[in-house]
Amino acid sequence: EYVVNFMFLLAEEVRELMAYMGFRTFNDLIGRVDRLEVGEAIRHWKAQGLDLTPILSPAVKVYDNVDVYATKKQDHGLEAALDNVIIRDAKAALETRQAVRLAYPIKNTNRTVGTTLSHEIAKRYGEEGLPVNTIEIKLNGSAGQSLGAWLARGVKIELEGDANDYVGKGLSGGTIVVYPDRRSTFKAEENIIIGNVALYGATSGKAFFRGIAGERFCVRNSGASAVVEAVGDHGCEYMTGGRAVILGPTGRNFAAGMSGGIAYVYDPEDIFLARCNLAMVELEKVLDPGDIGELKEMIEEHQKLTGSTVAKAILADWKTALPRFHKVMPIEYRKALEKRAAMASGNIKQEVGHG
Repeated sequence: EYVVNFMFLLAEEVRELMAYMGFRTFNDLIGRVDRLEVGEAIRHWKAQGLDLTPILSPAVKVYDNVDVYATKKQDHGLEAALDNVIIRDAKAALETRQAVRLAYPIKNTNRTVGTTLSHEIAKRYGEEGLPVNTIEIKLNGSAGQSLGAWLARGVKIELEGDANDYVGKGLSGGTIVVYPDRRSTFKAEENIIIGNVALYGATSGKAFFRGIAGERFCVRNSGASAVVEAVGDHGCEYMTGGRAVILGPTGRNFAAGMSGGIAYVYDPEDIFLARCNLAMVELEKVLDPGDIGELKEMIEEHQKLTGSTVAKAILADWKTALPRFHKVMPIEYRKALEKRAAMASGNIKQEVGHG
């Protein structure tokens, strides 16, 4: 009720301002930069002599058949989306939870593959999704943006090739595996395999990438687990949960704003310290048996699913490799975990307010 009331008051104020300026609709407002006024409070030396006329000229119709606001619905081409075919072929899984194995070629005009499929799963089964790997999809080629976005639990996408930006955006319990074409001759760990901002806002699920990811890997990840062989700048930025294993070098500003979750970074060249943003995290050696087991298990699964030679070499000489890993631990997150553990053991009594 408060929100509804706020929106009514907001709309009322907007109507008053529009009436004051002589406008009846939003469409009438569009492009009317002649009604803008410079704020009198702006008295900064950088603004002196600044002429904004070139970018604040009234909008004009360059052609008779062109408008300055939306007058027709955009055709998103959803009827041609690959997910329509996948949903049709996965009918048995969607209706009876019967396991299906599917395979398709893919090109970079195929965007958000797996997203509409996940919508169909969510409509039927909610957040629970399907049993693990109920729908396995094998793709070959170059995937467009947002491969596996919001991928639901029970779906596994395996891509042999490469992918554009936003792989696994909002990952919601599914599994994504990306590795180079088996016919390729280049070293996977020295080449880009996925684009920027992979696993943005992911909440759960797993992802394994044999190769280098672009910038902002795992930004705002809150629950997914991921393994990759190198990342660009700003890795694990604003991460709040989940796990990230980086089996190679990172770009600058790693862990900026990272308040939760844990990252394990393999650093045999001893260069990571200069690339990590230590404002909210600390670096530790991986000494806890639970951490060691978790890290090794993730690398083993990465090697099994992608055929990674980097993971294979690390596992083959585990005693030597383990000390070369950094555990990137958010400071406040550690304190919260320690407090929770102390409360669970009875060393701290939970405070209860009295009214």
